[in-house]
Amino acid sequence: MLADQARNLLAQGEGLTVEFKSIQAGKLGNSVFESISAFSNRYGGHILMGVADDGTVLGIPANQVDGLKRNFAKMLSNPEVVHPPLSLQLEEVTVDGKLILALYVPPHSQPVRFGSKTFDRAEDGDVNITDNAHMMAALYQRKALHYTERTLFPLITAQDLRLAELMPMVRQMAVNKRAMNNGEGHPWGKMDDLDILHSAGLIETDPATGQECFNLAAVLLFGTDEAIIHCCPGYVIDCVRRTDNLDRYDDRLMVTCNLIEAFDQIMGFIAKHTLDRFFVVDGQRTSVRGHITFEVVSNILSHQEFASTMPARVTIERDRLVTENWNRPLHAGPIDPSNFRPDPKSPLIARLFGEIGYADTLGSGVRNLYKYTQIYSGQDPQLIDGDTFTTIIPMIRPDGASNVSIGVGNVRDDVGNVGNDVGKFTGLSDSALLVLQTLRSDPTLTTTRLADSIGITDRQVTRLLTQLRDKGLIRREGSTRAGRWIVTN
Repeated sequence: MLADQARNLLAQGEGLTVEFKSIQAGKLGNSVFESISAFSNRYGGHILMGVADDGTVLGIPANQVDGLKRNFAKMLSNPEVVHPPLSLQLEEVTVDGKLILALYVPPHSQPVRFGSKTFDRAEDGDVNITDNAHMMAALYQRKALHYTERTLFPLITAQDLRLAELMPMVRQMAVNKRAMNNGEGHPWGKMDDLDILHSAGLIETDPATGQECFNLAAVLLFGTDEAIIHCCPGYVIDCVRRTDNLDRYDDRLMVTCNLIEAFDQIMGFIAKHTLDRFFVVDGQRTSVRGHITFEVVSNILSHQEFASTMPARVTIERDRLVTENWNRPLHAGPIDPSNFRPDPKSPLIARLFGEIGYADTLGSGVRNLYKYTQIYSGQDPQLIDGDTFTTIIPMIRPDGASNVSIGVGNVRDDVGNVGNDVGKFTGLSDSALLVLQTLRSDPTLTTTRLADSIGITDRQVTRLLTQLRDKGLIRREGSTRAGRWIVTN
């Protein structure tokens, strides 16, 4: 959250989607988690911590922030405190020289309780509705009607899920991610398969019959192909590469397996047909394409509306990557990353993805896409909210554009270790550097295959090869047909 956004919320004052909390003695009071329950159960909302009820910014001592964040993460991940456990993140914001913590709480597909109590949001604050049968029934009905992933299937049993193959991997991935982030163990490490499914909200009690049932999220995440087709007939992710044969396709992958295995399949398809490029970002050599495809695949799998029979699509074209998936729009039109409010369409699926490292913190995906697409192609992505959510990622830099910030700031190009001798590469376009990287990997590539790999025309490749040869960066060995290009640096 930016300081200007925090100021706007402060000026707006407390209401249906805004709550202020003062922090006493460096501790998070119960009222913070009561508001999290209330916002999760209604429309979502913002909590600003370190702020008095009247909007006066009190601030939080900087030496208390790390402890507050650690305690907050522990409380949210403990199903005895918050159920179902949530994956939310506190953001540090400085307003008028004082540090506060900001939290966005999205609506959840399940009723969220704090301890044994369930709260709902009203204009005048958080309301304990635990003992109000009418309000609890309305809450369950509202959630069940709005979130397709919570559709219950009484006839689906554990035999329809691939728990033996997938659950050991999921358990270990969750444990590894938690250990990497804060050095602590994950509670799933000591749970059996069904306990994990309960903890993740994938087993629910049918209020009409009292029977425990697997919901659609459980089937999509762990189901056999047959169970998925039975419960969600329209589910498929259609991956197409269309660079030469524009009327049909050059390669195609129809993904119909569970979402956990689908993640790797789609990542692999994109990696197969796009060029990997490395940059030094914040001191680390980074596969920028890896970050881009991670966010794109995570979004299309965990934030789509599964009620539609429209297949999700991944299309790789010469100059861009496009994804489309059915959606319940929050607001129609292009997304502004500076004023974006995350609204998960399938919170249960998104939360499990977050636990195993297949998704980042809610809301960070849009920021990461803008950051890494700018580094990769020098252009902004387009994210368009509507009945179909469309993401367009430019994959090549505009012809003639200079290289990306070589040796400047905290981002520099590291394409195949080309870029260390700035003088030699002055004036080279990004496409020329991509030719160097590609030839370093496979010097036998023909002009046509080079053009296909990079996403430019044969004529452009011929011009770039001539330019590189004239600069002494490459030389030809052997005949035109049987020879190869040698990168001299």
